[in-house]
Amino acid sequence: MPHATQHADVATAELDSALRGGPFHVALRAAIAARGLPLQRVQHHLTRHGVRVGVTSLSYWQQGARRPQRPESLRAVRALEEILQLPEESLIRLLAEAEEDTSAKRPAARSYRSYVEASGVLDRLLAELDHPPSDGGVYTLGHHELIRVGPRRELAGRESHHIVRAHRDGVDRFVAVHQGDPGCAPARMTVHALENCRTGRVRTHHDTGVLVTELLFDTRLRAGDTHLFRYGVEDGTAGASREYVRGFGSASGQYALQVRFDAAALPVRCHRFTQHSPAAPRGGRQELPLSGRHRSVHLVEPRVRSGMLGIEWEWE
Repeated sequence: MPHATQHADVATAELDSALRGGPFHVALRAAIAARGLPLQRVQHHLTRHGVRVGVTSLSYWQQGARRPQRPESLRAVRALEEILQLPEESLIRLLAEAEEDTSAKRPAARSYRSYVEASGVLDRLLAELDHPPSDGGVYTLGHHELIRVGPRRELAGRESHHIVRAHRDGVDRFVAVHQGDPGCAPARMTVHALENCRTGRVRTHHDTGVLVTELLFDTRLRAGDTHLFRYGVEDGTAGASREYVRGFGSASGQYALQVRFDAAALPVRCHRFTQHSPAAPRGGRQELPLSGRHRSVHLVEPRVRSGMLGIEWEWE
């Protein structure tokens, strides 16, 4: 079968070239062609890996019409590396490079590469805690976060107050995630269980600044039960902070974010913003007036949708 062998050699050579130089969509298309898999089979393999991606999305990705951006999509890319028998991080690297090529079109913020790297680290840390990345068994009815910015302009810490409802029996914990600012030291951060919970296992990753902690309830919730709990993270390990962003993988209830500044470190202006994904431009910008005596700004979203929401501030 000389023609078949020759075709396979060409496909392999194209794949090797695409993996070295990209771009992402060309490498993905070459990998799928080299393995001889129709998109329906690729989708089937992804489902077996616990990741759901439509055939239309896969088609768009390999055409370059869209890029994987959401956390679930990034998990799909990592699964594709295994399914298509590619070197680890090969597609993720190309994806991060493609997004950074367009970074000049977006406001200065945490780089897309840092989000990509953090997503992979987070998956590994959650796996160590035997926690599925997409479902902790609860729906968030309400979430209030208070961010404290210290006298050195640093992210001094945050406090979170959650109201959750179990959608299955047996839920007895919540896994909380904190990502500090660039240059932080998560091993030096401390977690405090403040109300209706206690601290379980804690995992950290220095390079991405990710901290993951279990918050253990003293009861097992049944489906439909609600639970209120509060915890805090003491940080203060990085330099000047310029924003706080919260990502939401799915729709949930009310979210309120308050940022309180030390009297010795007041910003010149603050804005709220929304972002469809880490790779997307920021929209929904609205200036937030700094309250005088309380030195804080806040936003309230009555019903959160999938995406990102945050507050950014500028220093003199």
